[in-house]
Amino acid sequence: MNNREYANFQRKKISVIINPVAGTKSKKSIPEKIYRTVNTEIFDIQILYTERKGHATEIAAEAVKNKVDYVVAAGGDGTVNEVAKALINTDTVLGIIPIGSGNGLARDLHIPMNVNKSISVLNQNNIIKIDYGIANDKVFFCTCGAGFDAEVSEKVSTQSKRGIVMYIKNMICTFYHFEPEKYKITCAEAIFEDRAFVVTCANASQYGNNTYIAPNADVQDGKMNISIIKPLSALNVPRIMIQMMSKRLMKNSKSVELITAQATIEREKGGVMHLDGNAIYADKNINVSIVKQGLNVLVSKKIIFGRDQL
Repeated sequence: MNNREYANFQRKKISVIINPVAGTKSKKSIPEKIYRTVNTEIFDIQILYTERKGHATEIAAEAVKNKVDYVVAAGGDGTVNEVAKALINTDTVLGIIPIGSGNGLARDLHIPMNVNKSISVLNQNNIIKIDYGIANDKVFFCTCGAGFDAEVSEKVSTQSKRGIVMYIKNMICTFYHFEPEKYKITCAEAIFEDRAFVVTCANASQYGNNTYIAPNADVQDGKMNISIIKPLSALNVPRIMIQMMSKRLMKNSKSVELITAQATIEREKGGVMHLDGNAIYADKNINVSIVKQGLNVLVSKKIIFGRDQL
């Protein structure tokens, strides 16, 4: 770069939004790691902290208004959701520093779980477009659904502690009190009508922690994989958990999968559902659709039709 080019050069703007209560580890060292790793000759860095639920969305929306190039969510899937929904259908690019408990979307996008390595992704400027979902006007990027996983999400939302042990305890507690509902799921491709343990609409392949609810899901294909698990006994659980961790859930006789861009889920009554792991109340009818490639994301590898490409 010659002197004239350097004089006219404008650094790209990065806003990093840190959720101080995400995950279980301290966040104190993250700003120092960012300034040490990110090329400050190219990037102008701003670091901000969330103070309450929904604050990340407000910060991200302001960044879009101010034409910030990259907005980075430092947190888990809940933080990513809050940030990303302010960036959909804009030129602003989402970055992720995964410091949550599950980090489902980051894992699906092959973003390193190591903080330093995930920060280094920002320097690569490798941008792809991914899909996002809408469920009754609420936006999701990883998964949404009803049934057992939604009930667990509701229990988790009341806990002060985070981490995999806490999730397992809540799963066990919920399992022995959970009653599967009857669902009717209607899409252009098929109709499912039966009782179900889980109904998950997956844009990405996993919940987090490499637990694959829809191993064939592709974040760029304009469709969701609706993963349905029929009612289970306690004896079924170990096998189905092993299959979820090994990407073989669809081989289980209790599993049904519908692949579609739009569906209506009808259940017996209104109740809890989850969006990227966050529990909310929803009506008995849930309309879910996928918007194809409406979000720009920084990744270390390109993902094309569910496969890695260097």
